[in-house]
Amino acid sequence: MWLNQLKVAIVTQDYGLLETLLSDIPDLNKDEMKSALYLFEQAKELLEVKKSEAQTSMKQIKKNIEFLKSGVADKPAKFDITS
Repeated sequence: MWLNQLKVAIVTQDYGLLETLLSDIPDLNKDEMKSALYLFEQAKELLEVKKSEAQTSMKQIKKNIEFLKSGVADKPAKFDITS
């Protein structure tokens, strides 16, 4: 049952379920452990891809913010001695 839920979490990319399952690993027999190890590798690859995508998105957002800031004129000085 746990292995099936782990498979579903990986296929559907359900990170909440994946976290829950990884925090509560039941006792497994030798064959189940081999399957779980393979699934953990798949989950690791999936998370690495998402991490890379998040980093790329964050870099693009930072560039966009810098671009938007470059288009804003500097505020004029409020100190006026002509009065």
